[in-house]
Amino acid sequence: MVTVLKVTNLKKYYPVRSGFLRTKWLHAVDDVSLDVQAGETVGLVGESGSGKTTVARCVLRLEEPTSGQVLLGEVDVTAVRGDGLRGLRRDMQMVFQDPMDSLNPRLPVGSMVAEPLWIHGLYSRKEARERAVDLLELVGLGPQYAKRYPHQLSGGERQRIGIARAIATHPKLVILDEPTSSLDVSVQAKLINVLKDLQVKLGLSYLFITHDLCLVSSLSNRLAVMYLGRLVEFGATQAILSRPVHPYTKALISAVPVSHPSERKERVVLPGEGSSTIGPTQGCGLLPRCPFAMGVCGERTPMLHEVSPDHSVACHMHVV
Repeated sequence: MVTVLKVTNLKKYYPVRSGFLRTKWLHAVDDVSLDVQAGETVGLVGESGSGKTTVARCVLRLEEPTSGQVLLGEVDVTAVRGDGLRGLRRDMQMVFQDPMDSLNPRLPVGSMVAEPLWIHGLYSRKEARERAVDLLELVGLGPQYAKRYPHQLSGGERQRIGIARAIATHPKLVILDEPTSSLDVSVQAKLINVLKDLQVKLGLSYLFITHDLCLVSSLSNRLAVMYLGRLVEFGATQAILSRPVHPYTKALISAVPVSHPSERKERVVLPGEGSSTIGPTQGCGLLPRCPFAMGVCGERTPMLHEVSPDHSVACHMHVV
């Protein structure tokens, strides 16, 4: 298969002032490696503050990575500068969590969807407006929406506009940053169906960021679990959801609501808080909360290793 995105040893540290003339570093993303194949969806899950969105922003160069490599196809995104980066943005797009943050309230929908088409020189302004109507129909909106403004739309309709803008330039990669988190369940289901249909029609590849494991199971081919800036488990979605290995992944899955009391499983609770991500980090971040902690957990940071085909985990308990 063709690799659309390959992230290797990605790190993003933020300076944190600590006393007079002293600076420590917040390790928001720490040594993350993952890949997305052509036509597939990789889900990126974890609790708030685990670093999911920071990974996405570094991939798109909305944030400058501290170190690491991001390859889009064969192009090193971290090495591109100036006009080259602007041209590269055609191939990687993002659908944001709150669509209102990415929509201009002063422009009608048709103009907003057409804008990336003529900015990147794909169509003339007139042709771009005509193409915008086609894009609206692709996401399930009629041509009448082209003359409406964002404040006249529902949350689900705004998110469809965000998707239409994201796919306008035929990108190789679309990053979905919790696109359904503010929507009703019924609207979420419709939006997920739209994303599935677009993936089939246009051959899109998705990096799907969410905290909803139910949505991940319906959309993602592979799943990456993050905790305190690190990947703790990565592999086929159904393999991880049915046979989680890492204690943190087990706790996440046990918290998912069930449709019937007979399906209820034993809840895994990890008390306390994880290790601090400020300053030098050593050992496993889950150490203070893990009931299976050993001496080595505080001495060495566990690295991802394969426990079965297409299933890797970062945990000292499962080192062969």
